[in-house]
Amino acid sequence: MCHPSWGRALAEAQRLRDLARLRRVRDRIDREYAQPLNVEALARAVHMSAGHLSRQFRLAYGESPYSYLMTRRIERAMALLRRGDLSVTEVCFAVGCASLGTFSTRFTELVGMSPSAYRRSVSPAAGMPPCVAKQVTRPVRNQEARVAEPHLA
Repeated sequence: MCHPSWGRALAEAQRLRDLARLRRVRDRIDREYAQPLNVEALARAVHMSAGHLSRQFRLAYGESPYSYLMTRRIERAMALLRRGDLSVTEVCFAVGCASLGTFSTRFTELVGMSPSAYRRSVSPAAGMPPCVAKQVTRPVRNQEARVAEPHLA
């Protein structure tokens, strides 16, 4: 019969292996955000099922792999829109989105304004060092962007 502490040690070893695989998935998303990525392919690459990857990723990072991917894409889109030399459609495809509608919806959820409105707005990053601008203009995850309430007269 096995000692109870062996079971705990095995479970902890498995948890650490899963965390290492989750980091590999997160790092791949960070590197390849503009490529066509889906949960099934990400899971296959680390020898997990898509469901298990999604559950474990959410537990470890607080959001699904898809949500994390879209956040990375929107962060990059914000930088490209601030640059001002690409149209919203060009930015959408440059960051790996296949649908302008999905891109615009997710951008608005994360940033609190449409990509076109963001592009027209005066960037708070003007004149800031890039490392500061990235922090200041980082999108808020999981639909937490503040949207102005309509004023009733």
